[in-house]
Amino acid sequence: MRYAIISDIHSNIESFDVILLEIEKESPDRILFLGDIVGYGPEPSECIKKIKETTDVILVGNHDHAAAGLTDISYFNPDAKEALEWTIGRLTEEEKTYLSRLPLTGELTADDIFLVHSTPKRPQEWNYIFTIEDVIESFEYFEQRVCFSGHSHVPVIIAMDVSGGIDILKDEARIEKDSRYLINVGSVGQPRDGNPDAAYALYDLEESTVKIKRVSYNYHKTQEKMRKAGLPDYLINRLSAGR
Repeated sequence: MRYAIISDIHSNIESFDVILLEIEKESPDRILFLGDIVGYGPEPSECIKKIKETTDVILVGNHDHAAAGLTDISYFNPDAKEALEWTIGRLTEEEKTYLSRLPLTGELTADDIFLVHSTPKRPQEWNYIFTIEDVIESFEYFEQRVCFSGHSHVPVIIAMDVSGGIDILKDEARIEKDSRYLINVGSVGQPRDGNPDAAYALYDLEESTVKIKRVSYNYHKTQEKMRKAGLPDYLINRLSAGR
């Protein structure tokens, strides 16, 4: 079994289309999505339509939750809030209802996988995993060998061995039988690790490997669409900086 795992599209159809083309070349058995179809970018409806057509498991993210009216948008910073208000004004009631019904977490029991957008601990609070303390605590809230998450937009592979030792990897790892893993797959539509290329993860159970893969896309086209939509300059500029 081979899985492609994606997260945080954020209404960026340009990056989403390119990622899907790359995933098609890998021929995974299933595509898993960890939340945030909408927010920030200029084409929320197009991304909702495409995620429904192409993806096998779909979770909800904090921007999806807010667009559906389930998270107070005052939680967001001013630019994100402005983009959400713009998004809410363009989604149909059917699209908002669809977002409201997406699950917070998922489990693939047969393959020992846990899925979440934010954190295994109280995922509905939309907290981040930034510190070693956050990492250690997160391992206490899932039982599976591998947990995939998104939300921070920063890809990383973190292993915990049987003694509780932590190893932070970057792009690739062998999944060892005596370790457990917390893997952030990065962002399709708004990377924040200094690299503007879209990110996704490929998990091969037969080979016992996981890889973070990067794909270049035409972010200039997305930026131009954002300018025409009147979205905040900060959100536009960060695409080319990968921040």
